[in-house]
Amino acid sequence: MIRPDLSDDVALVTGSAKGVGRELLLALAADGADVAVQYRTSPDAAETVAERARDHGVDATVVQADVTDPDDVEAMFDAIESELGAVSVLVNNVGAFAPRHWEDIDVETWHTVLDTNLTATYLCSRRALPAMREHSYGRIVNVGYASSEKGLVSPKNFPYFAAKAGVLMFTRMLAADTSEDGITVNAVSPYVVENSDEFPDELPRGRPASFEDMAQALRFFLDDDSDYISGQNVEVSGGWLPETV
Repeated sequence: MIRPDLSDDVALVTGSAKGVGRELLLALAADGADVAVQYRTSPDAAETVAERARDHGVDATVVQADVTDPDDVEAMFDAIESELGAVSVLVNNVGAFAPRHWEDIDVETWHTVLDTNLTATYLCSRRALPAMREHSYGRIVNVGYASSEKGLVSPKNFPYFAAKAGVLMFTRMLAADTSEDGITVNAVSPYVVENSDEFPDELPRGRPASFEDMAQALRFFLDDDSDYISGQNVEVSGGWLPETV
């Protein structure tokens, strides 16, 4: 098991009050990082996650923000910096999902899916970068979706696939733009994770990805020995390849 030493790090995981974000944040706390639990509408769940993180002997703070809003993102980072210090590990996890035919999706939902997945990744990364550059160190890991960079298309859930493809393009661009700054930017892309609402009839290797599968991919990118690896995407999908590709 990869277990990086994150005792000198401050980690922010967006959407970390529940689900995958919660488990990734707790994994980072277990590895020694002080952590910021971001939520939008689940304060009680966020507080519970922070308490669980503190059980690992680290500092944890809770921040409320709409990460699609530039002012909220600015205020969120200001609060984290005041409580814990500058963010050195950013995991852009938050993202809405709308599994409906694209013609049945209203404009508001279209924007919600694109903004929570792609705009939030852009805004949080942009705000984290100055301190990372100042310290010549930073780790950004974006949560994508398996097969997005292979041209995954489907009339169902199209804005989600489009947004996740954008996330992977943003990952590669930002990796190139920070290659001299001591910063790495990578992506972890699952197919079906254990907390998914629905499971397909056939799953690769007979099961969904576990939270630990996701955490191990994240830890790989945070390990000191991975500091040359940037602009990459690890699919946590059991080898899934959709017929639509």
